Amino acid sequence: MTVLWANQALTTNGWENNVRLEVDETGRISSIQADSPSPNDANVTRTGILLPAVANLHSHAFQRSMAGLTEKRGPDPRDTFWTWRQLMFRFLDQLTPDHVQAIASFVQMEMLEAGYANNTEFHYLHHQPSGAPYDNIGEMAERIAAAAEITGIGLTLLPVHYQFGGCDKRALGAGQIRFGNDPEQFAKLYDASVKAVSHLPSDTRMGVAPHSLRAVGREDLLATTKLSKDGPIHMHLAEQVAEVDEVHEFWGKRPVEWLLENAQVDENWCLIHCTQMLEHETLGLAKTGAVAGLCPITESSLGDGIFDGVRYLGADGTIGIGSDSNIRISLSEELRTLDYSQRLRDKSRAALATPEQSTGRRLYEAVAKGGAQAAGRHSGKIEVGALADLIALDGDAVDLIGRTGDTILDTYIFAGDDRMVRDVWSAGRHVVTNGRHINHDAITTEYRKVMEQLKASV
Repeated sequence: MTVLWANQALTTNGWENNVRLEVDETGRISSIQADSPSPNDANVTRTGILLPAVANLHSHAFQRSMAGLTEKRGPDPRDTFWTWRQLMFRFLDQLTPDHVQAIASFVQMEMLEAGYANNTEFHYLHHQPSGAPYDNIGEMAERIAAAAEITGIGLTLLPVHYQFGGCDKRALGAGQIRFGNDPEQFAKLYDASVKAVSHLPSDTRMGVAPHSLRAVGREDLLATTKLSKDGPIHMHLAEQVAEVDEVHEFWGKRPVEWLLENAQVDENWCLIHCTQMLEHETLGLAKTGAVAGLCPITESSLGDGIFDGVRYLGADGTIGIGSDSNIRISLSEELRTLDYSQRLRDKSRAALATPEQSTGRRLYEAVAKGGAQAAGRHSGKIEVGALADLIALDGDAVDLIGRTGDTILDTYIFAGDDRMVRDVWSAGRHVVTNGRHINHDAITTEYRKVMEQLKASV
């Protein structure tokens, strides 16, 4: 049994003081006691501020090694997502399974040090550069699983079905061919991915991800979603204007309109980005209970647009946060960027606050709840029976001096950064202490070797 004690903790009962929390051998919270005396026991971990940790609901791990390489103009005078995409395709041709394992380990370590307890990996780098499967079709999935074993992060693995280069069903081009599978081969890949994670801790989850309406034919989309049974279903949706226009031309509806009319979208679904929605689509998606998976740093980097967060949350929609391209992995910055985008668009302040909750409290609890839902993970809250996905902020941080209650979250998100994160537990595994991952040096050393090997190709 693991025992923690916090000066302040945000539980499902709200903010409580002097909280003693026990975690059992399954990684679940077994006891919570507020107003508990300060312990003298050396085996009790004392913390300043204890919060439920957030699940990172959308990541392409391999893109981390591209960070900083795409800030030059492409051949098009107006650089866009689509020119960035071509650079990404050229880069990934260099990656080997060993590279991917080292990169994924580094990404997961950075997630944990930023306060995320889970990596929901939208995994589409499946095959060799030629497009031919590895002898073991689940090779790359095994490398993501191996990274999770090294880092101790909670893993939700989402093998991605990616078949076509566009709505006209054109063949995949250079770069994309490493992603491609027809439905029969994808089913084999999914089974191999299930096997790849079978040795990981019991909090590991499997789901499935039809990449987008552009990349999967309508006749295969619903069949793909059934592979995961009751697991999470994730899909990119309505990220770019050109995507919306292409889907409308070939499918006869805008992406969100078509999906809501033709699929049984419910709480198992997570739709990524949704930055190009009209009002009726925003309200319609909110009613389904699905999670809108937001990646504000990446969406800003790629010029995707601004998610209609005020309207969506106002309609009781569910949101979560992901680091997507992993150009920068920072939970506090994702939340700050999301809220500031709403303020800039509407020329307002505290855009997502309510009369009952401050901006920080509303945002943090929303993404903790939505991230857990999208990851298929019983977490995102401090209550008995939930997984012990926990983050401890440094109560002695200069900006947190004298802060209590919701003001803690407001200060962390809008004035702080990852340096406030002192400890992180994933399903009770204490993987970050004093702001550093327990295997920080070894993981970083392996990542450095990869970057040295890749530098000649970039």
